[in-house]
Amino acid sequence: MKRRAVALLGAGVLALSACGGPTGGGEGGSDAAASDGGGDAAPASDRAEVAALSPRIVLAHEGGVTTIDSADGSTVDSSDVEGYVRLNPAGDGRHVAVSASDAITMYDTGLLAQGHGDHFHYYVQSPALTDLSIEAPMPGHVVPHGDRTALFADGTGDITLIDPTALADGDLGTLEETSTDAPHHGVAVPLSDGGLLVTQGTEDERDTVQVLDADGNVTAETDDCPGVHGEASAQPTESGDVVSLGCENGSVIYRDGEFHKVAIEGDYQRSGNQKGHEDSPIVLADNKVEADPAGGIERPTSIALINTLDDTQQIVDLGSEYWFRSLDRGPDGEALVLTADGELNILDPESGEILHEVPVTGEWTEPDNWQEAGPMMAVADGTAFVVDPEAQKLTMVDVASGEVYRELDLPVVPHEIQVATGTASGEYEITPGASDEESHDHDDASDGGGEHEGHDH
Repeated sequence: MKRRAVALLGAGVLALSACGGPTGGGEGGSDAAASDGGGDAAPASDRAEVAALSPRIVLAHEGGVTTIDSADGSTVDSSDVEGYVRLNPAGDGRHVAVSASDAITMYDTGLLAQGHGDHFHYYVQSPALTDLSIEAPMPGHVVPHGDRTALFADGTGDITLIDPTALADGDLGTLEETSTDAPHHGVAVPLSDGGLLVTQGTEDERDTVQVLDADGNVTAETDDCPGVHGEASAQPTESGDVVSLGCENGSVIYRDGEFHKVAIEGDYQRSGNQKGHEDSPIVLADNKVEADPAGGIERPTSIALINTLDDTQQIVDLGSEYWFRSLDRGPDGEALVLTADGELNILDPESGEILHEVPVTGEWTEPDNWQEAGPMMAVADGTAFVVDPEAQKLTMVDVASGEVYRELDLPVVPHEIQVATGTASGEYEITPGASDEESHDHDDASDGGGEHEGHDH
């Protein structure tokens, strides 16, 4: 793998400009507090210490990115962005990767959780688009895993790996870059041993997945993954990382240094959108079984629960359609699926049993164009943040109980969502004897990651 100093692009390359200042509570001014916060992303006068962090909801919409406070729905930032905007977690729980106009730029949500020995201090500051931007023609998947985040450029096949922990200090850390053999709609997954899982293909076809060691040598490979798309990391084994990838003839799983094929019924089964959980061997995936669907869009009603330990899958029919923005995982690995009947289905991933069915939106139909706004969600530290763009409403659901505990009006019609909390895990350890103000329930959450169909729709 080649290492080089990757040139950073100014934020102006994306025609980005902050249009609104903070309006949420807590921002405003503490030079003393700034000395405890890590990083140079904002002036000291704009940072304030708070008792606890309230998650910030980042919304992509026509014309830019808007961030709101999850506590009261107040707008804390609005930034213009030219072109169609995609959002992905950057990997540190604080920054969001904004993909647009052939570049990927880091957006600072302004939430800081500083670990001090056996406790945390919390700070807030104004969100802002940063100058940390990497050229990426046709920006594609952004995948945080372990201590690195991989950024894939479909237009070149280039892969850039960054250190997300360095973002708070205003840089991208020690950058690594490698390339696939040809441009294609691909994905790369950083591995915990310093290696990298990558797809190989062309604009016309892609069916190969490789694992490279830290020196760039191929240590495992399969070409039995036609139409490879999407990835999900599952609970690791003693031998290391476990990664599932979607194919058009059943998923393929990398485990114990080798690739394993998931058996399917028939010749075609596509699970191009997958969601994993680090404490679960089960991967949640969509389940498409029509190679040539009428109208070009298959609207499935069943999902796949893929067991990465024995390469099997359980198919669960939910009785209602869903789309690629419908899938996510709960804090204990629960499988979450947002269906067109307006319900959030919360399933036990091991048994496939539906634990809760929560009404959260009106009835809806998947848009014909995948870029159009439709119902979607992000999950963060025990809460499902569900967006109904037609009603411009956001509903917060406690995953464990299935109870709705807050609803917000949205200032925009979003087509993507990310939720940030200030910590990569989204978990805040409460020290013995900590005051109630230092504890949290629904007001601290980690950012939810996500796969996307990209131009495969």
